[in-house]
Amino acid sequence: MTETPPFGALRSQLVEAATAFAEGPSAVPEILAGIVDDVDRALREELEIFPVCHHSPASGLAMVRRLREKQPKVIYLELCEDMAPLLTELRNCRLPVALQAFASQLDGFPQEWGPLSVVAPITEASAEYQAIAYALDTPGVELVLVDRSTDHVFQWQPREDEAPSAEGAEEPDQKPDQKPDQADLHGDAVGIEIGDLRPRFAELEQHLLHHGKVRHWSEWWDQYVEQPLAGADYATYRQVMVLIGSLFRRLARGGVADTRRVAVDEDRERYMWTRMREHLARTGVDKADCLYVCGAFHAASRVAEFGTGEGVPDFEISPRTATTWLYGLIPSSHSAIEAQFGLASGSVSIAAATWQKAVTRARLTPFQLEGQKGSRKRKAVATVAGAAPEPVADRLSGFLASPPVLDGLDEEELLGWCVDIVRLARRNGYLASTADAIAVFETSILLAGMRNRARPTPYDFQDAAVTCIEKDVVPGRRDVRRLCEILLGGDRVGQVGYEALPPLARDVYDRLAPIGLDLTKSTVQRALLDLAGRPELVPASHLLWMLRYLLPEGAVRPIMGTRRLGEKSIQESWDLAIGKHQRYIIELGYEGVTVEQVVEQRLRRSVWAPDATASVALSAVEDSILFLGSRRFTDELGARAVELLAAERTVDDAPEVLRRIRRLLAHYRATEPALPAWCESFVIAGYAHYCTLLPTAFVDDETGVRQVAAMLGFLFTMEGLALSLGCDRAQLELAVRQSHPESPAKVALLWSAHHQLGLLPLADLRVRCAELLGNPLVVPSIPQYLSGFIQALDPVPKLTPFVVELMSNAFAKLPDPVLLPWLPTLITTLRDQAAELVPVLIREAGRTFPATLPAVDTFIPPWLAKPRLRPVAGPVGLPGAAAAGPATGPVGAFLAAHPATTDALADVLGLDAGWRAPSPADDGAGVGAEPGPLPLLTVHPETAEALAALLAAPV
Repeated sequence: MTETPPFGALRSQLVEAATAFAEGPSAVPEILAGIVDDVDRALREELEIFPVCHHSPASGLAMVRRLREKQPKVIYLELCEDMAPLLTELRNCRLPVALQAFASQLDGFPQEWGPLSVVAPITEASAEYQAIAYALDTPGVELVLVDRSTDHVFQWQPREDEAPSAEGAEEPDQKPDQKPDQADLHGDAVGIEIGDLRPRFAELEQHLLHHGKVRHWSEWWDQYVEQPLAGADYATYRQVMVLIGSLFRRLARGGVADTRRVAVDEDRERYMWTRMREHLARTGVDKADCLYVCGAFHAASRVAEFGTGEGVPDFEISPRTATTWLYGLIPSSHSAIEAQFGLASGSVSIAAATWQKAVTRARLTPFQLEGQKGSRKRKAVATVAGAAPEPVADRLSGFLASPPVLDGLDEEELLGWCVDIVRLARRNGYLASTADAIAVFETSILLAGMRNRARPTPYDFQDAAVTCIEKDVVPGRRDVRRLCEILLGGDRVGQVGYEALPPLARDVYDRLAPIGLDLTKSTVQRALLDLAGRPELVPASHLLWMLRYLLPEGAVRPIMGTRRLGEKSIQESWDLAIGKHQRYIIELGYEGVTVEQVVEQRLRRSVWAPDATASVALSAVEDSILFLGSRRFTDELGARAVELLAAERTVDDAPEVLRRIRRLLAHYRATEPALPAWCESFVIAGYAHYCTLLPTAFVDDETGVRQVAAMLGFLFTMEGLALSLGCDRAQLELAVRQSHPESPAKVALLWSAHHQLGLLPLADLRVRCAELLGNPLVVPSIPQYLSGFIQALDPVPKLTPFVVELMSNAFAKLPDPVLLPWLPTLITTLRDQAAELVPVLIREAGRTFPATLPAVDTFIPPWLAKPRLRPVAGPVGLPGAAAAGPATGPVGAFLAAHPATTDALADVLGLDAGWRAPSPADDGAGVGAEPGPLPLLTVHPETAEALAALLAAPV
């Protein structure tokens, strides 16, 4: 006798209804019939399939009931199979957390994809966590992860994409005040969710939202799926979930992206069924003692590899690439999960609150890992193990035909919400009152009735609170919608326990322990370090500076204290938010065992990057000195800086190169007896490099004035060292002579270089500038010339008085119709091109001009004052010495005894050299003689005698 299909009646009824209502040929009957067939196929499978939706309280409740009833011995879970070792560490964490696989060194993937990261968030209300907790804490139960490995996640990504992306993720509804460090806890990792159940046909989703009178998908799911299934029996739950999964699967859009996505999903299903059949064959376990937990979408699979029966083909699984994957746990949060998978803001927090309420109402004891942090341990209720499987019966017909059971109004709960939201609103600056609480209560009931709900949901309450309390302006950081989310559970942030941290993260916590702060807190804490009074804090300070270099901004922020070459702080103050940025510290553990190793790797990676420059390498050298103190590694980075400088064909980084090499040379001269070999090589290479590029840089429009000034600064300030190392000065002179710029600023730079080399005396330079001020056609370009001269103050600092003179002459000689339009251009030019050199100019002007107002009336600028000979006491017999009086003391006697140098100087000056015999008063002992050392030494000869004895002593 042929067995009657359990869903035959429902199938016939749906097909007849679709045919009757369809006008003409339609695919609706085929779709509805196929949905019923999918449900029938999933429930007839010998291996029990448990369909779930990610972060669904209804799925979690059904999982708790089924596990306590059946108590399976093997649980197959839809999760990346290579993440299995991480599950035991969940007991050391406070949920929510995310399992993470990370790879920075790729082999077999495009390098532009790196680094690769995959996360799988776990919350307490999820069905997968209940299955994990049951399996890990129940003796004799085996948990098998059967989904594709993280390596296959990226193997199956299309290579034409620029970078891998999370499957199914959509743009989330961001909170107005949502902090980026909470929503971005997962970074740019690819998200893996167990039970992605959302319409892939946009028109279908919009149709459901419109007719359901809800704002977003999470609210529709809560009203039409979560609430009806929360108290349903297990058979009804299974059939409804598979039905929904089949419906969304068959109503996909059918575009290129959807086709590719469905193909990947089908490969995942083939992969999982192949792994389960291999495990069953290897262990010989009874299928009746097994439970397969997967998303409802995959439960309605139609692939040929579906099932565990005889003759089902296996899927050929490709080998993994040679990429090395590292695994760990990172903290997650409700907002991070929402942002990762495109859920509505606050939906995960509301689901968590719904889970807690449902567990209490149903008097269930959810499973929890032994030693789990952050939640209370509930006492388990004894159940009968090994319940016999029930025959498949049609529960869909009754569920679909009967209206949902509406919960009555819980006035006490709603009143509590209304009172609490008003209290919370007042704390955040809103002028809310008891009348607002009453209005929120009545509006919540009104909105629930408009949406066909007898009991207001948290979404109704949110909308009512926003309507009644929100005003035009938000008085604080949080709006009313955010306050409702905080009231209903808030954005819970997980934490990875110390025992589950990688070695590097544990080392960081241990080394920062002397500071005396609880670094696990998610708040910002102030740390005060007295390094002089407590030397044991010096290692902690050193670690904080390295963490500041490695971690993102805000994790470790110095308030007082610096770390630069040649400086040492005696006190430091820090703002620490290590608990909030725990994820980044954990990811450092993927790069090395210690923080010092990670710093070394990053510095080495930065100097060998394809876009590395000499300035980047010099910065790495400086960081190596500050953080590592390894002379060998520093010399390696310095040698790389020499190579990069010689290979550069532009001078864009010349100012940064000059600034850093000057600082490094000053450091080595102050701390070591000789310069390192790489410093000498860098100066030699830089001298030749900039001499070669100087003529081109002067005429190249793409090269700025700052870059050319920095080149001249390198050549002039390093000239002495370069010449001592064997460089030729003629190379610099030729480079300057071959330069022929046209822009005014570069012309001024070239004139300054000529003056520095002695090719242009100051008098000639003054004449040229006077001609510029006297030419009306050139006057508009004077700011550019001034900018060039000011830029030249770095390579040619002796021009500072001349630049003050030039600006003074410009202000004195130019008429107001010319000067007034010219001033804004001058100010903007100096601000944009020479901002750091203007203080040098101001200091020189302060030394030149009088400091008091009365002195201004009689002030004569130095460049306008007539030169006059000031009588100076010359040597005995020196021409012109008669007017000043005879020279006295031992100097005059010495010059009279050796007149050759004085005679040669007189010939150069064109003076008639005549010598006068010294008088007796010239020894300095006569009346009126200038005081000198001879009378003092005559009276007190002991010092001179001791010095004479010392000089006469044999060496």
